[in-house]
Parts: sequence; structure tokens; C-alpha cells
Amino acid sequence: MKKVLFAAVALLFAVSCNTASNKSTSATEAEAKAKSEVAASDFAFVRTDAVFAESEIFKTEGTALQSKNEKTQKSLAEKEQKLQNEMVQLQEKYQKGLITTIEAQRKEQDIQKRVAAYQENAQKQLRALEEENMVFQNRMADLMQRAINEINADGAYKMIVNATALLDASDDLDITSIVLDKVNELYAADKNASKSEK
Repeated sequence: MKKVLFAAVALLFAVSCNTASNKSTSATEAEAKAKSEVAASDFAFVRTDAVFAESEIFKTEGTALQSKNEKTQKSLAEKEQKLQNEMVQLQEKYQKGLITTIEAQRKEQDIQKRVAAYQENAQKQLRALEEENMVFQNRMADLMQRAINEINADGAYKMIVNATALLDASDDLDITSIVLDKVNELYAADKNASKSEK
């Protein structure tokens, strides 16, 4: 009786192990199938910051604009500091009794006029720079959108997302290099077209 019971338990154990093994195999197969579906997915992502930084438009026009921004900011800061220093020196001279009240007031008014002119000029320069930056960013966004439209003209991808909001994804879904190549191609075509117009 014990032998029969032991054999029944062994048989039951073998069946359950085999079922578990089949379930495990089925789970592994399902996982493999899911992974293969991800690799051949309708979805893709683009690292837009990488496209932006590595594109020819940024290397030529973007870096020049960045340099212009930095020079303008530095120049404005130097002019502002110079005017502040003049005002401090004027106050020191007046407090030491080295200039008269009338002369101090006249010089202060002169400095205030130059400060007002500086502020007006600075605002104009900063607005112009802001507009240039916006135009550049719009051109970059337009190039990227046109590139993605051409890449996905056949509708191969149901969704292409910006990788900046991506938490995790397979590298197989990354089409950044394809988009970068297309952006550079479109930029070169635009440059040639504008040269032809001239």
C-alpha cells in the first residue's frame, strides 16, 4: 500500500513538474515572442537632443549663433559694469569734496542719460537675439519634422516619440541616426536651393 501511495505521489509530482516545465516553456516562448515583436515594432524613438547637437545646421549656424549670444551678453555686462563704476567713482569724488554739488549733479545726469540709452540699446539687442534664436529653433524643428515625415512616408511606424520623456526602451527602436542623416540631407538641399535663388 505504501509503495502504491509512494508511486502515486511520485507520478503526481512528475506530472506537476512537467506541467510547470511546460508552463515555464510557454512563458519563455511568449516572452521571446514579445521581444521579437518589440524588435519589429510599429514604434520608434528619436533622441532629439542628439540630432540637434550633431546636425550640420547646429555645427555651422547654431554654434555661430551661440557665440554671438555669448559675445552680446559679455559686451552688455561690461558696459553695465562700466556705468556702475562711473557712478560709484562720482559718488566717492563728491563725498570727498573733490567736485562741487552742481558738477556732481551734471555728471550724474550725464551718466543717467547714458544708462537709459544703454538699457534701450540692450533691450533692442536682446530682442533681436531672441528672435534669431527662435527662428533657428523653428528651422531646426521644421527640419526634424520634415525628416521624420519623409522617413515615415510609408507609415511603417505608428508612433515616433521624443526620447527625452522615455523611461526605458530597446535600442532597436532608436532611429536617431536615421533622422540625423535625413536632417543633414534636407539642410544641404535647403542651402543649395537658397544659393540657386540668389
